This record gives sequence, structure tokens and C-alpha cells, in this order.
Amino acid sequence: MKTFRFVLSFSITLALAIALNSKIGEVPPLGKFLSPFHGFWQNAENEAIDLQSKTVDDLLTDSVNVYFDEHLIPHVFASNEKDLFFTQGYVTAYHRLWQMEFQLYSAAGRLAEILGPKIGNTSLVDVDRRMRRIGLMYGAQKSEEKFKKEDPEIFKLIEAYTAGVNAYIEELSYADLPIEYKLLDYKPEKWTSLKCFLLISNMNNMLSRGEMDLEHTNALKKWGRETFEILYPERPDSVDAVIPSSTEFDFEPLIVEKPDVNFPLVFTDPIINKPDPDNGSNSFVVNGEKTANGRVILTNEPDLSLNLPSIWYIMQLNSPTINTMGATLPGGPSVIVGFNDSIAWGNTNAKRDLVDWYYIQFKDNQRNEYLYNDNWVPTRKVIEEIKVKGSFSYYDTIVYTHHGPVVYDRNFSGSRAEITNLAMKWTAHEGGKEIKALYLGNKAENYEEFVDAFSHFAGPPQNYSFASVNGDIALWVNGKFPVKWEEQGKFLMDGSNIEHEWKDYMPHEHNLHVLNPSQNFVSSANQHAADTLYPYYQYDYNYEYYRGRRINDRLKVMDDIKVEDMMALQHDNFNYNASEALPMMLDSLDSASFSDLEWSYYDKLTGWDFFNEPDRQAPTIYEVWWRKLNSKLWDEIDSSNVAVYRPNWFNTVAIMKNKPDFFMIDNQSTDLIETTGDLFRQTFSETIVSLEKYLEKEDNSLLWYQFKNTTIRHLLRIGPFNKDKVKIGGNRSIVNAASSRHGPSWRMVVELGDGEVNAWGVYPGSQTGNPGNPKYGHMIGDWASGNYYKLLFTPSLSANDDAIVHTVTLKPE
Repeated sequence: MKTFRFVLSFSITLALAIALNSKIGEVPPLGKFLSPFHGFWQNAENEAIDLQSKTVDDLLTDSVNVYFDEHLIPHVFASNEKDLFFTQGYVTAYHRLWQMEFQLYSAAGRLAEILGPKIGNTSLVDVDRRMRRIGLMYGAQKSEEKFKKEDPEIFKLIEAYTAGVNAYIEELSYADLPIEYKLLDYKPEKWTSLKCFLLISNMNNMLSRGEMDLEHTNALKKWGRETFEILYPERPDSVDAVIPSSTEFDFEPLIVEKPDVNFPLVFTDPIINKPDPDNGSNSFVVNGEKTANGRVILTNEPDLSLNLPSIWYIMQLNSPTINTMGATLPGGPSVIVGFNDSIAWGNTNAKRDLVDWYYIQFKDNQRNEYLYNDNWVPTRKVIEEIKVKGSFSYYDTIVYTHHGPVVYDRNFSGSRAEITNLAMKWTAHEGGKEIKALYLGNKAENYEEFVDAFSHFAGPPQNYSFASVNGDIALWVNGKFPVKWEEQGKFLMDGSNIEHEWKDYMPHEHNLHVLNPSQNFVSSANQHAADTLYPYYQYDYNYEYYRGRRINDRLKVMDDIKVEDMMALQHDNFNYNASEALPMMLDSLDSASFSDLEWSYYDKLTGWDFFNEPDRQAPTIYEVWWRKLNSKLWDEIDSSNVAVYRPNWFNTVAIMKNKPDFFMIDNQSTDLIETTGDLFRQTFSETIVSLEKYLEKEDNSLLWYQFKNTTIRHLLRIGPFNKDKVKIGGNRSIVNAASSRHGPSWRMVVELGDGEVNAWGVYPGSQTGNPGNPKYGHMIGDWASGNYYKLLFTPSLSANDDAIVHTVTLKPE
């Protein structure tokens, strides 16, 4: 009996031990995860920062001091650049290791490797295939090759950053790992310099891959040219461009004549996912003529996904040759948006169509050759292995042409009835010198050095705003731009026709720019870059039409500007779209027949000043009405059997005003022929019904911030790690572009003059990425309410300074 009890007890213990140390479904090994000595308990930190001084690596040549201020911002002071970037990598990994690695697993098409074959109904294998087919790694490898060959000294600094990340990784035990590694049951792998370049490719993916060439081709084939021009005009009235209209272009442009071409009219559906069309930014700069104290003031706010850990990590980098501060991207060296002792710079996305699609004709099913300029040209094939956690690897063959990877083919056809072969051409595939541009920009001391530094910036194209202590303000549209003939790349092109090729790139000096304009300010908010006098063809499907106009309207009338005024303009909640659409919508209503309930909604709207303040109710009513109106108006597009897209809001208003007989205004689901007035009245009633139902749920209200529900969401969508219902106004297409999941990811204001540089900043998150840290997400409330932090920026610091809460010294072995 004793033997039996022993065997039974041992068997249960063994089974329990195996179960606790094995991953079951989505549950991590509970033994390790729950261990008080190694598991998630170890991620609960009593102190906001616990990094200790230590000896780290023989690659470090001298001691480096890292001073953390009360916001956990590290101020890195090194005696040389190599040690400086080593320490940047080390300290960034301390706060953000899991985030910096996870985002590049995504960019490399490796999510299935750590998350398994699917999440819910989403196939991660398909997600990974898509990322590999659009060639982010392909572009990163080109960039790395260029640096090794052409800029070996800067490449050594990238290697130093890489070594710093790896020095931190090598110190970690299981207990030290960020909690996300424990939840997903994997370990960090060695960092490489290639990952720093992949980070730039990922930036390109977010900011320059947006295009609608195939949707345009579908629309053109489906509805014809006249309807296409009504839906998607290139340059509507009221465009307020980035470059002032008075700017002269005193150069001889490169000329490309438009050939006599026919675009291949082939339906493509479905179409791969695009980056968020709301990815954008605001930046505006005023010179001393506009300010109360004669100094210049620069502002910047990149509008991106609102994530935890945050996209940005704030740092000061100081060595005898560099003293700079600002927002860095975890995973790459240097400061992206920031300032130094002499200048400040910000950027906004410069909208331009840099992705074109080519129709490919293979010689036969072997796909070893394709037709180009009446010749059969050899292809190159790459077999991609996609590792899948808990399953077998998936292999995908990608065919490359000289245009680029064939993204759509028989191996990636989705549910298409007709198999077409479409190759993707993208400037990001050619590699670039963005890290060199940022490195030199961090050290620039004046306008000329700023221009030279960012002449190396290929993409994603950015409107770089500039201000200096000597009073200069400027703006450059930096990037690598192909010279295109009119409508080149707006539709699917013929991959066999040499006339459809990009022939040349614009010289950097022909890029749009302006220095010290007579209006005494520069601004950009993702709108058209220039008026029609600019001698190069410029096109994008997704220009912004409201934020830029509002900013310029305000700057034109503002004088004696103070730093606080620029902060207030960053938080401006004026809804330009509502100001142009709502009066027309309200005028159509027959108030004589209103019920009391209808009167209550009508009164809220007629009394609204069009500001989307967080405690207002009218923005909620308008938002629901606008959504319902667009659904009724564009039902032909939403129900299309091929991929097309709705016109932008600006053009929607223009069509309602100027094209009352446009056939799409009629609601296809009824037998009547509706007018815009009919749609306004129908959707007003439906809005009230919808909102009354919404209010039946306890805790729901019409307050704008509650309805909008701005949420800062953890990258793994883990509820307790999120922060929801943040009390902030604004919305998309408003200067304060805080929508439900998107918005100002970093707000910065820099004042320069009289030999001083003063800066303020805040972002929706925290320096630490650890949900168990007492400072996790601590800036969110201040970010929402408009409270900025004065940034500590001096050429020297010591552990005894009152502003320093923690000091770490890293020493070489």
C-alpha cells in the first residue's frame, strides 16, 4: 500500500511539475510565470528606477555617466561618440527591450514565430507573408550594404549602439525579463546592426507605403474617367500649401514628357492592408517678428498610433562633439525629433506617391523570365521560411523583377478569381542614408549644416521644419523623389513598357524649401506641398485639408506670441470639417415638425461653436450624424465588388455642395431618388435613435471624450495594461488630432534666442515600458490636459544636481 501511495503521489507531483513548466495553449508555463523568485512578481517594482552602476563591456573605452531626472529621462554624458551610442543602446534596452524587439519581429514578418499560427481569425502566417512580400528586410539590407561600403565610420557607431543593446541582454536572467517575454514564453535574441536599418524600413512602412494605385484602377475601370475625377480630384480649391505661394523656383527642372500610354485596366481584389491613413503630424515655427520676446519658437507633434510602451523614448546625448536632446526611436541611434545648442528641428510626413505597381507578364508557369522592352528578362527567386510556434515552418517563394518583388501572384492570390502578377516599386527598396542624416543633423550648428545633413534623408519623405538661435526659420521637404510625368503611378502600370519606368530622381536642391519667408512663419500638416507653379508633378491620394488651414489661419493673425500660445495652438480643437458641413446639414431640416427630443438635439448643434472640447455634447452628435451620412452617401463604394475607397471628407463636402445631381447621392437601397436634403433628414433621425439607444447603457453619456474613448493601448492589447477614456478633446482632421486610437504621440515646443535653448515636451506614456513600474503611463494625464514638462537640457550635469534623481556609471572592463 505504501508503495502504491508513493507511486501515486510521485506521479501526481511529476504531472503537476510538467504541466507548470509547459505552455498549454495560450497560457505560458505557469511554474516559471508564477514563481515568486523568477516569475511576473519580479516585474512589480517598488522603485521607479533600479539600474545600477557597473562594469559592462570591453567595447566601452571610458566611463559614461547617465543621469536620470524626475521623468526618468536619461541624460547620457560620454567622453566620445562610440561610448555615447553604446550607452544609448544599453539604456534604451533597459527601459524598452521588449518593445524594440517586438516591433521588428513584426517588420521582419516573424510574428508567427513567437505568437503561433493565428490570433482569433487572423492568420499570422499571412501577416508575415505580407510583410516579407512588401520587402522591408530587402530595403534594410540595401541600406546596411551602403553604410558598410560608403560610410564605415558612421557604421561603427551603429555597431556601438548594437553592442550596447547586447550588453544589456546578456545580463538578463529569466527573472529580469520584461513581463511580455514571460507571457509569450520566449527570450530576447541578439541585436544586430541590420535591425537598426529595419527600424528605418518600418518607418517607411508606416509613412510612405500608403497609395491607392490599384483602387484607382478598379474605380477607373468600374465607373469611367468622369466619375473618377469627381470622386478623387487631385487639387481641389482652398488648398493652403506647405510652401508659401510667393516662393520662386529659380532652377531648371528635369523634364520627363508624358508618353502616349494606356494603363492596364485590371481589377485587383482583395488588396493588401495599408498603413493607417491618419499617420501624420503638425509642425509650425514663428520667427522673432511674431513673438513677444523676439525669440523663435518651433513646435512639433507626430500623430501616430497611441501605444504603450510609447513610440518615443526621450534622451539627452552629450559628448565633446554632440549635445542634443529629443525623441528617439527605441531600436536606433540618434535623436529623431529634437534640438541641440544651436538649432531645433521637427518633421511632418511629406505626402507623395512613392509606391507604384507594375503588371508583369511571365514567359511561362516557371516564372523564370518576364517581358520587358520586347525582351525576356530573368527573374530572381527567394524562398522565405516562416517559422511558426508550435507548428511546422511555412515556405513562400517570392519572385523579384527589376521593378521590385512580385507581391501579388498565384502564391498570394487571396480569393481573387483572376490571377494577376503585380510587382511593387518603392523608393524604400533602394536603401538610404537616414541614420547618417540624423547623426549629422544632431550635430548641425546652423542652417547650412542642417540642409547638408538632411540632404542624405531618403525616406520616408518629411517636411523638416527648422529654427536656430540666430533667428532663422526654414522648412525643407526632404526625401528621394522620382521625376514623374503627370499621373505616372496613379494607376497600375505596364511592367513590360519602358515608357512606364521612373527615369530619374530630383536633385536635392530642387526639393521644395523656404528660408525666412515674409509671412514670418512656416508650417506643415500633411497638406499639398506647393501650388501649381512648382515645376515637378506631385501627387498623393491622402493630403490633409483641415489641420494646415486652421494652423495658418491662426498664425496669420497671432502676434506677440509666447510659448504658451504655441502650446495652446497644438491643443486647438476647432472642427473645420463641421464648420463647413454642419450649417448645410442643419438648413435642410424641417424644424416645424420637430418633436421635443428632436429639438433638444437640434439646439445642441445650433449652439455649438465647432470646438471639439472634451466636455461638449455637440461633437458626439455631429460625429454620429457625419458617419451615418457618409454610409448612406457612399453605399455604392462600400458595397462594391472590387476594392475602391470613399472620397476624403473635404471632397465629400464639396460634392454635397456643388454636385447635388451626382448619381451616388441616391441611396441604392430604396426605390426613391434621394437628394442630399433627403439624406440629411434621414440620417438626422437615425442619429437620434442611435444615440438614445447608446444612452440606455449605464455610464454612457454624450460627453465627447467619453464617447470618443481615446485609449492608449498596450501593443499586446492586454486590457489591464491599457489606459482608456482619456479626457482629451480633438479628433482626426483637427489640429489636436487625438482620435480614439491615434493622435499626438510626442508634443514638443522649443524656444531659441539670446544664446539660450529652452524646451518643453510631453507624450502619452512613460519612459519605462514595464506595466509593473510605478511610473508606467504617468504622463498620460498631463498630456491630455496640456501640461508640458520643462526639459532639462544643459551642457554639463552632476549627480548632485537637484533635478537628478538617479545616477548610473557604466565602466569598461
